[in-house]
Amino acid sequence: MALNVAADGTATFSATAAYPMPTSFMQIARINSVDVGVGSSVRKAPALVQSTFKVTKVSGYWNKTMTLYGTQFGQTKAKPLMTISYNYNGYGDPKGYGTTTVSTINGSTKTVVQKQVCTTSTVDNFNNLPSGAITQTSGSNKYVTTCADTFYPANGAGAVIDVSQMDQLYLQMNVPSGNPKVLKSNDPNTSNRLYIGTSATDMPEVATGQKVDIFTSVPCGQTGYQAWEDGGNPVPAPVSNADFFYNVTGKCAFNQRPSETVLTQ
Repeated sequence: MALNVAADGTATFSATAAYPMPTSFMQIARINSVDVGVGSSVRKAPALVQSTFKVTKVSGYWNKTMTLYGTQFGQTKAKPLMTISYNYNGYGDPKGYGTTTVSTINGSTKTVVQKQVCTTSTVDNFNNLPSGAITQTSGSNKYVTTCADTFYPANGAGAVIDVSQMDQLYLQMNVPSGNPKVLKSNDPNTSNRLYIGTSATDMPEVATGQKVDIFTSVPCGQTGYQAWEDGGNPVPAPVSNADFFYNVTGKCAFNQRPSETVLTQ
């Protein structure tokens, strides 16, 4: 028997067994037994057990809600674990900004963990702007948008979701004014509106026709970057066209998801 743990935490357990199998007809040739050996191994990689979502920026004229759904082991019905809802402020600037509310869901209890309020105004020039201000120009009009985040509690990290008991996860965005109105990460017809990357400037668009596995798209122990295009622009398109930007960090350990068992000999 042997146990090996790789640098990424993947554990591999291997075992072999041998047995002298008695023979019948082969005894005529004075072969009384044949050694039979078998080897097997089990490979178990750390899996996502906790994910933390933090909104960075949401925009657009259309109100929308993104929900994380999970299906527990042994269950068939998915339940909501988190929502991020956005409401446009109606100011009329080219991009459009508003208020975004992030909430965790535990059964019938919804708890607000982050709120981002973006305020837009018209200015004469872009001089002496506050840090992080967003500037836009349309005709002779100049717009400045500033966004303020509030976390609950004040030192909170965002929406911390326990997914250790989940066998399946997917993200869904409802856009009542969009076409399509419902986007899902596990729907190959709409997952191409999702961007997944390693930095705010490197978020490739999901290829058309693919299902996204949330368990593998959320990185372990580091920050991942994701965005959604809500349907107002055709895809494929640059990530700059997206409307829903957030960071997600994963915590990984061993859980109940099936292991890979291999007969090696």
